[in-house]
Amino acid sequence: MVVRAAKVIVNNPKKVADLVDLANLSGPLREFMGQSQISRLGCFVRIWSYIKEKGLQDPSNKNIVNCDDKLKGMLLGKPQLELAELPMLIKMHFPKTPNRCL
Repeated sequence: MVVRAAKVIVNNPKKVADLVDLANLSGPLREFMGQSQISRLGCFVRIWSYIKEKGLQDPSNKNIVNCDDKLKGMLLGKPQLELAELPMLIKMHFPKTPNRCL
């Protein structure tokens, strides 16, 4: 697994950079995060922690998230979503070319 991850990093440095570079957040995401800049990876981790903390996973199917009002406002108003959709929905809030902060 580590070798595979290292290969991905070496072969796709731009994709990795897009995940870890800070970017200015959109309005709904900024409200949810409580800050104006974060990386896509950091954003995903925060949202995942929020889902786990609030117990929003469907008990009968852990791949489904039942969105509360706070998540709905950020994720296109969807009442439910599959975990596989989460990265795509988060990505929509980030610009194609992030404003890199040094």
